[in-house]
Amino acid sequence: MASSLNRVMLMGNLTRDIELRAVGGSGQQVARIGLALNRNFTTASGEKREEVTFVDCEAWGKTAEIMAKYLTKGRPVLIEGRLKLDTWDDKDSGKKQSKLKVVVDSFHFVDSKGGGGGGAGGGGASYGDDEGQPQVNTRAPARPAQSAAPMAEDDIPF
Repeated sequence: MASSLNRVMLMGNLTRDIELRAVGGSGQQVARIGLALNRNFTTASGEKREEVTFVDCEAWGKTAEIMAKYLTKGRPVLIEGRLKLDTWDDKDSGKKQSKLKVVVDSFHFVDSKGGGGGGAGGGGASYGDDEGQPQVNTRAPARPAQSAAPMAEDDIPF
């Protein structure tokens, strides 16, 4: 059987403040996150349109705590994670229900508002678990060095 891949990258704005709560006897933190993704396009007739997709996400542990601390409604964020399908029986009707959501593995601040760094560099701070070790990257994204000579087709790495 071939391996499968379940990776998601989404960038959008938070639809509400993050809801943080403790679950289970251990008190592990879980955050419920709403994300709005905008898509602007032009129809065949030339009419400009906007389509909005709303995605429910959840984060666990330190990732959940840091997201709840630094992110508020309206803030843009880049989320990396995996898809998860939750299924349950409805209490009232007894029918099977299901919901697809994103489980957040890491996130990146997109703007420079107090996201744990970034400053004049324009944001770029990120957080995620790397082999169980929480890390916060507060450095601005690296800028590519200017090359004196133009790149040839053979120099492109893909």
